[in-house]
Amino acid sequence: MDSFITIRFKRKTAKRFQEFSKTHFKTHTETMEAILDFFFYNEISPKEKLGPTGRTIEAKLLKRINAVIAIMRDVEKTQTKPTVAMLETLFQTETPTKKPLILEKKFIEKKKEVRFKEKENPNKEL
Repeated sequence: MDSFITIRFKRKTAKRFQEFSKTHFKTHTETMEAILDFFFYNEISPKEKLGPTGRTIEAKLLKRINAVIAIMRDVEKTQTKPTVAMLETLFQTETPTKKPLILEKKFIEKKKEVRFKEKENPNKEL
């Protein structure tokens, strides 16, 4: 059996370590070995900053996505919808009503038709 050694930590740090150890590992020794192995195998120092966290990356991505959405909406309003409307008007098959030009005035004589005629009465004397 391995022997134990005493290491002195401040009370606050020791409490944090114990809570972390209880949630992730069975013993404090396993916890300490895992922590040391992590830093050794990844060749990093605990004093180094690893860069942005997942939350900050997510926030930045959401901002960029919102900016892209705003750009797409602007393009849709200013370019796509007006272009589609113009194309639809070009391809409509309505025939416009033909109006005579002002220079082409044609005088149309309308024949007045008689709607009622007097009946000729052969018995009537003149």
